[in-house]
Amino acid sequence: MRKQYLSAPLPFQGQKRMFAKEYIKVLQQFPDGTTFVDLFGGSGLLSHITKCHKPNSVVVYNDFDGYRQRLEALPVTNVLLAELREIVDVPRRKAILGQSKERVLSCIRKYERKYDYIDYITLSSSVLFSMKYATKFSDLEKETLYNNIKTSDYPPCPDYLAGLTITTCDYKTLFEKYKDVPNVVFIVDPPYLSTDTKTYKMYWKLSDYLDVLTILAGHRFIYFTSNKSSIVELCEWIGKHKLIGNPFENCHRKKFNAHMNYSSSYTDIMLYTDVA
Repeated sequence: MRKQYLSAPLPFQGQKRMFAKEYIKVLQQFPDGTTFVDLFGGSGLLSHITKCHKPNSVVVYNDFDGYRQRLEALPVTNVLLAELREIVDVPRRKAILGQSKERVLSCIRKYERKYDYIDYITLSSSVLFSMKYATKFSDLEKETLYNNIKTSDYPPCPDYLAGLTITTCDYKTLFEKYKDVPNVVFIVDPPYLSTDTKTYKMYWKLSDYLDVLTILAGHRFIYFTSNKSSIVELCEWIGKHKLIGNPFENCHRKKFNAHMNYSSSYTDIMLYTDVA
């Protein structure tokens, strides 16, 4: 019997494990044969759960962030972590410094040269401070490493994506392909505003987030957001002030880049109108 996962088998920033049980309840309202299109597939968890509970439905998983490649690399990831467990000589939860750090980096570099791929996101959960992520070797070089190495292998998950229609494309392209399909439901879980999106392969800004809203009207959907984005409040405000237009439409704009520290910066913006 197929195993159902209620959390993604490998780490993924923003996976919907906390929503899993409620999401299952929502799925029950849709009849068998409904086509589900997961526009921002992420870890594939929502697609996986959908296929488990709607086995007769087409479920389209948009693997834009390369999660499938991470799953395929799982055997190598487990071997790498096993070797790191052997060479790291500092207590758990403590910083890996000096020669110990050099040994860890040398080991990771060896595996990357041999296999031409490292699952840096999964690796991050073992060698970086909680909730910090690296996506390439140079990220690890400049970070303080910690001995958070997983004490056992990640279990194999050969059927996690079984039965899904898998694609990799821009969500707008996928929407255009399926928008006129009868009985389609769009699963919409875009990167959240005001949230770290380093592990995603796209640069996500406010206009991109608002563009997603244009595909919701006239279609059935299951949409995810957070109170950090304030997107619901924004839409309610726009609904009450339909005629205000864009107050910045004819403004001039000046920008200034400000740095908080070596790895964090932001852009201050000044908008102004012409003198009458």
